[in-house]
Amino acid sequence: MQTSANILVIQTAFLGDAILTLPMIQELKKKSSESKLDVLVTPSTQGIFSSSPYIDDVIVIDKRVKHKSIKGLNYIIKELRKKSYSKIYSPHRSLRSAYITIRLGVKETYGFDNSSLKYAYKNIVKYKQTDHEVQRNLELIGKNTEDKSWKILPEIIIDETGKEKVADFLSSNKIDAEFIAVAPGSVWETKRYPKEYFSEVIKILVAKNEKVVLIGGESDKLICDEIAYNLNDKVINLAGKFSVTETIHLLRRAKLLITNDSAPTHMGMCADIPVLTIFCSTVAGFGFYPYNKKSRYLSYDKLDCKPCGIHGYRQCPLKTFDCGYKLMPEDILKEVEKMLSENE
Repeated sequence: MQTSANILVIQTAFLGDAILTLPMIQELKKKSSESKLDVLVTPSTQGIFSSSPYIDDVIVIDKRVKHKSIKGLNYIIKELRKKSYSKIYSPHRSLRSAYITIRLGVKETYGFDNSSLKYAYKNIVKYKQTDHEVQRNLELIGKNTEDKSWKILPEIIIDETGKEKVADFLSSNKIDAEFIAVAPGSVWETKRYPKEYFSEVIKILVAKNEKVVLIGGESDKLICDEIAYNLNDKVINLAGKFSVTETIHLLRRAKLLITNDSAPTHMGMCADIPVLTIFCSTVAGFGFYPYNKKSRYLSYDKLDCKPCGIHGYRQCPLKTFDCGYKLMPEDILKEVEKMLSENE
């Protein structure tokens, strides 16, 4: 028999991590359907969580500005106390998340064994390095993930305004057939497949009469502009044009997404389309690969220096970037051709 509770999930990480928290939230809400489920998030991920039909309230913590100081942090803790939470789940493993958990004084709390101040949590769950991030998050709420039933896709609902905006774009650009989306950006430079290699891949796809659309956020505009410029406007550049949820709706019309090991990988899974993820300085073994049936990933792993870090770097520590340059455009194109033929 279910008992109602006020549940708080703390997830203030990057966009990709936020999307990978949605399956956990979906299962948690199904398990505790009578409970109120809130999520503490950052401004950059508010849109994705607000689009989940499983979340009752999205609470924003601006950890870079408004709530950066101890005074600001204590203010939001004071506001959270008014919600009278009885359970806290924190897939985010930061010191700030642990501090919030301690100060809220909730009796039933769950966190990972590699969290900062892990003893802030009364129930400590092993963070299994070899599992996918979705598996790890599901294990935090006590779900058995030994079989493939953990491969739950993130669910979001797009509002009508967003749908109309995407439809108008497709109509005005005369895109009445499926296209290939390419996301060349990433927060970390060593996660980015070389710009000139992306250009070569796109050039050949365009020569084969494929429609190609570049996607990304405001921070990806420069790299997308440079790629589009070199291809003489033969691709449509949408970097910074759509919100995250609007981009996911756009991707539902794509027949393939080519992306780095970054948030667009998980956006493509949210749209449930074939995703080809390119791993440069990181590896699939970290647990952030696309896991829907239609997707694949590529990685050049014959290097002693790889992986050099879980998040990557601003520049290659050896200044060679072999993990990117040794994965040739023809390797990408061969996989793309295979994926397109399998999904015809």
